[in-house]
Amino acid sequence: MYDIIIVGGGPAGMTAALYALRYGKSVLIIEKTGFGGQITHAPRVENYPGTATMSGNEFAEKMLDQILAQGAEIEFAAVTGVRQIPGGEGTAPSFEVDTEDDGSRTARAVILATGVRHRTLGLPGEEELTGEGVSYCAVCDGDFYAGKTVCVVGGGDAALQEAILLSEKCREVIVLHRRAFFTGETRLQEILEARPNVRTVMEVRIRRLLTDEAGSFCGVETERADGNGTEGSVPAVIPCDGLFVSIGQIPENECFAAVGDLDAHGYFDADERCVTRTPGVFTAGDCRTKEVRQLTTAVGDGAVAALAACRYIDRL
Repeated sequence: MYDIIIVGGGPAGMTAALYALRYGKSVLIIEKTGFGGQITHAPRVENYPGTATMSGNEFAEKMLDQILAQGAEIEFAAVTGVRQIPGGEGTAPSFEVDTEDDGSRTARAVILATGVRHRTLGLPGEEELTGEGVSYCAVCDGDFYAGKTVCVVGGGDAALQEAILLSEKCREVIVLHRRAFFTGETRLQEILEARPNVRTVMEVRIRRLLTDEAGSFCGVETERADGNGTEGSVPAVIPCDGLFVSIGQIPENECFAAVGDLDAHGYFDADERCVTRTPGVFTAGDCRTKEVRQLTTAVGDGAVAALAACRYIDRL
């Protein structure tokens, strides 16, 4: 039995592991795909205190090396649920963490740092074109479009960062946004506006993904965001070689509803204390309800959740 099992290997989960290990607890991190989470998609991180600039991959690799050196155990598996196991007389309850391979691991406490996944446009053909013209990660796929024309959908920090990165590789970058203004950092907007190969089309949404006779992606058909057709300055059809979608994330917490309340959007309904309704189960990072989702808030959550879990175990 482990002291703490952490579900998720992003910044929140790895920070939680670091604090718990330094507190003398045994820790297992179960991660579904790869360590680092969404931050690995950031080509440059320039708002982390004490570090002028770094890539998201660099940050993730250093964190992983750090917790492994402290004695963390890691496992790649998809977690399907957490169950509380009542303790016998004079014995504290424990938790079983189930995975897709039908295996289970047991711990005295659990930290859910499950992160989020990319939100899709929900258009016909989007799934089939993913990886064949439609992408959700400029870091992963940007090189495939060097010297070509691409569109970026979105107006937050992530979308602006994607557009900036692509502007360094592509002939032209067209940013499509449903609002009349961007919501990302002012500094990112200034950088984007200074790029001569970037243009913006505001107050539009994509109505249809376009393909040529061979079935290959070739552009998008747009409409006004208010639904009033394509009159005015809105181009009805925008030819492009690739489409990068950056319109937010979705939590994947449904399988943990037995141990933690979820809000209307599927995030864990937990405040800055990172506690759930189930004693011994904690949550950290982008998967919980919060106003700000940044690298700094994720690592802060990880520290809070780990220390709360350690105190819980010590009280058993």
